Amino acid sequence: MTSTLNVPKILTPGSRAQAVEHLRRYFGPVDGTSGWAGSRFERLAGGGDRPDVADRFTADDLVAVSLLSVNVPPHGAIQLLESRADELARLLAEIPHDLELVDVESIPDDWAPNRLWAALRDVRGIGWVTAGKLLARKRPRLIPVYDSVVQEAVTPTASFWEALRAALRADDRALHRHLLSLRDEAGIGDDISALRVFDVVVWMQNRYLDPTADAEAA
Repeated sequence: MTSTLNVPKILTPGSRAQAVEHLRRYFGPVDGTSGWAGSRFERLAGGGDRPDVADRFTADDLVAVSLLSVNVPPHGAIQLLESRADELARLLAEIPHDLELVDVESIPDDWAPNRLWAALRDVRGIGWVTAGKLLARKRPRLIPVYDSVVQEAVTPTASFWEALRAALRADDRALHRHLLSLRDEAGIGDDISALRVFDVVVWMQNRYLDPTADAEAA
C-alpha cells in the first residue's frame, strides 16, 4: 500500500522565515539549565552514529532519548545494554551507516530498520515513540524522529517512514532540498539531517496543540 502524508504549511516556501526562526530557537545555546535540551539529541557524547558505537546501543543513547522526553525503564535498559545487546547489535549492523532516507528506492516489509524497530518494541517498557527515537539516534539521516505531535500534523495514511521517503523524493527532491536550505539559512550546522529539520520545524509549530505530546504512546 502506498503511504502518503500531509506536508505542513510551515514547510512550504511561503513560511520560510518562520521555519528558520523555529530552527534557530530550538538549536540555540543550551547550558544545561536553559534552552531546548532536545537540541543535543544527535550531538550528545559525539553522536550515536560515531564509528566506534554506531552498531551498538550505549548508555549515552538512553540519555539522548531522554532529552526528547522519553525514557527507557530499568529493565528495558538492562535488555538494551546487556541481555539483548548482541542481538540488537547484529540488527543494527545490517543498517548502512551512511544511507539517507531520500536515497532509499523502496522500503520492503523485511527492511532491516523495520526488523530492528520490531525487536525494540519487544523490549520491556519501550513503545513505538521510544523505539523510533532510539533508531533515529543511531541512524539520524535514515530514520526520522517521530512522535504524536508530528503524527497529528502530517497524518500519514500508513507507514510514516515510507510516506516521508516518498515526499522527500517527489518533484526532483524539492522537499529534501528545501529542508537543507532551511538548515543552512538557520546556521545550525550541516551535521543536522534533513529529517531532523523536518521534525523540529513541525514539532515547534505544533507542540502546544497536544497536551500529551511528550508522553510515550504504547
